Amino acid sequence: MKRPNIVVIMADQLAPHWTSTYGHKVVKTPHMDALAARGMRFDAAYCNSPLCAPSRASFMAGQQISRIGTYDNAAEFPASVPTFAHYLQTLGYRTCLSGKMHFVGPDQKHGFQDRLTTDIYPADFAWTPDWENADDRIDAWYHNMKTVTESGPAVATFQTDYDDEVDYTARRWLIDRGRDHAGGDDTPFCLVASFMHPHDPYVAKPEFWDMYDDADIDLPETPDATDPLACRVRDGIEASSTPLSDDQLRRARRAYFANTSYFDSKVGSVVQALVDIGELDNTIIVVTADHGDMLGERGLWYKMTWFDHSARVPMIMAGPGVVQGTAGNACSLVDLAPTFLDIAGGDPDACRPKLDGRSLMPLARGEDAPEDEAIGEYCAEMTGHPVFMIRRGNLKYIWCESDPPQLYDLAADPHELENLADAESHAKVAATFAAEVQERWNPQRLRAEVIASQHARFAVDKAMRHGARQHWDFNPPRDAANEYVRNHIEWTEADKRQRFPPLN
Repeated sequence: MKRPNIVVIMADQLAPHWTSTYGHKVVKTPHMDALAARGMRFDAAYCNSPLCAPSRASFMAGQQISRIGTYDNAAEFPASVPTFAHYLQTLGYRTCLSGKMHFVGPDQKHGFQDRLTTDIYPADFAWTPDWENADDRIDAWYHNMKTVTESGPAVATFQTDYDDEVDYTARRWLIDRGRDHAGGDDTPFCLVASFMHPHDPYVAKPEFWDMYDDADIDLPETPDATDPLACRVRDGIEASSTPLSDDQLRRARRAYFANTSYFDSKVGSVVQALVDIGELDNTIIVVTADHGDMLGERGLWYKMTWFDHSARVPMIMAGPGVVQGTAGNACSLVDLAPTFLDIAGGDPDACRPKLDGRSLMPLARGEDAPEDEAIGEYCAEMTGHPVFMIRRGNLKYIWCESDPPQLYDLAADPHELENLADAESHAKVAATFAAEVQERWNPQRLRAEVIASQHARFAVDKAMRHGARQHWDFNPPRDAANEYVRNHIEWTEADKRQRFPPLN
């Protein structure tokens, strides 16, 4: 039996709330809608850390960030940690990354045989936060409200330049797989096409900006959050000191909606390439994101909290063996590594080190599954202590040693407005969650490990800033002497090899 290909199309900072696929009445995401119409939509999927690099590392490794030390946007992803790309390569898959994965450290492939683009963000330790001075802003790279107040249309940005390149190289790589298959090579493949949008800055191409009208843009509907982490984040991103008019709010949200439609167009482009090479029916497609965006809700922007707009991600799966429907079970990005191994015919339970997730294929096939849980850890800026999240069933529990605990019933309170942690009606369940935190984690030890990691990275970064630097940023290889037509490659040979579909 022919094993299916796997194609992951990943957004950056896309909350499912802001897509028509998940019910938004204004945002247009027709290509995601089409995949959901023939596949499974997961309605309670979470990231495992609401920040780019740690979320992506846990996604790749199938392990929580506390196990692999990828605490923040400048924490090294160790080369010794196996990823789903390593496992799939061992199972005979050809693996490829086109786009962002925010790998920090000298290993910039992590099991991908092919990497087609450089990353959009730096691979060094310069963005390391300082938990011993947790209230200090690092102005060189912390978010601030300029990305909101300067929202609007633009013909090009560094982000659209990047995403257009990711789209082009991903499509070209897929066409090459079609050429391989036409030549008799049926090696299954796994492609991750990872885009930057709709991540701020909220600046959109005119053709996508013009898909929306200011009058149709809804304003935030929830009041400012008052818990300590939310207050620290609000101060850290300067939202507490930057008043916004309704016009500014609408423009920022309009640009985000436009960039969501722009990302959706890339979903359509990658899917069309699978159609073009005749592999759509033999490919399982997963559309997801690394985390969400508060987009003004609760007085917050971007991510870095465990509120659903920040921590939930879209997850849509379509392809052979996947039925049409919706799955309400809580799950998370660490579940995708075992899912991919399951698809490829491997045994996720045999992996060493042990994976933290479980295969989602039973849910994708429409089967009953008892697991209804997502676990999260946040160990980055705007805090000085780890912040843990447990989503089980309809309940979400958030615990941090320096802050009061939070408990929300998402079925009764989807906007997370009523903290039940001290409610008499939920005293027993809150105590059970609190005990689980202590049993599952050692918060004091983890905090010490995070600070020790920060100290080590500060020393290395200081040294790297002196003298001739050896950059870790990925430089995609290219052999121009053997491309297209050359003196040793006649045009007839190039035409025969590159024409697809080939002439009979």
